[in-house]
Amino acid sequence: MVPVISVTGLGIRFRRNIRGRRSFKDLFSSRIRRTRPGEFWALRDVSFDVSPGEAIGVVGRNGQGKSTLLKLVAGVLLPDEGVVQVNTGVAPLIEITGGFVDDLSVRDNVYLTAGLHGMTKAQVTERFQEIIDFAEIGDFLETPYKHLSSGMKVRLAFSVISRLEEPILLVDEVLAVGDKAFKIKCYKRIEELLAGGRTLFFVSHNERDLERFCTRGLYLDQGILALDGSIKDVLAQYNADYPTL
Repeated sequence: MVPVISVTGLGIRFRRNIRGRRSFKDLFSSRIRRTRPGEFWALRDVSFDVSPGEAIGVVGRNGQGKSTLLKLVAGVLLPDEGVVQVNTGVAPLIEITGGFVDDLSVRDNVYLTAGLHGMTKAQVTERFQEIIDFAEIGDFLETPYKHLSSGMKVRLAFSVISRLEEPILLVDEVLAVGDKAFKIKCYKRIEELLAGGRTLFFVSHNERDLERFCTRGLYLDQGILALDGSIKDVLAQYNADYPTL
């Protein structure tokens, strides 16, 4: 089976804000490491393949590269080394405000965001009421997006992205912002998409949610792929490395 995602030797580095002088030793050692002073590798030498229909949970502490990995798969970021090959379309729900324009109305943002992801105007019109009803935002169609609460933004974003026909769904921890009733709706929608053969990348610190949706896990620790296995094995290793205090 041809992978829908193939990641090989993936690495990306970012720059820290560091003040003061750098020694000659720092400069020399950074050349050896292929890293300039003040830089760090958020991900390094990460490799894995994803088959169609897999549901993968990405596990790790804050700052270990989970969201960065999703952005690389979505094409929002470009790697400094290695390759991310995505062989089909991606529907990313990575950041609450991603793709939305503050000064446009809710109605205009639905058409804009869905259009940017490949839906025609006719397709958006056909699904518009379904999107609005799911988001429970019908009274705010002409309201500028910037005036919505964070919870309303999450509902709108999830409703639009989950109506796209892209085979891969990327979901970051943004669902943690929603209220309990809406989370239940989102979870049912994710289960529907998985039943329909979609591929899922799911980042969460909620172990019950990870076990509910995912069969496979990727454990990122200090920017490297520490374990790729069943979600139960990955969570067990993660908890062994970082037991709850």
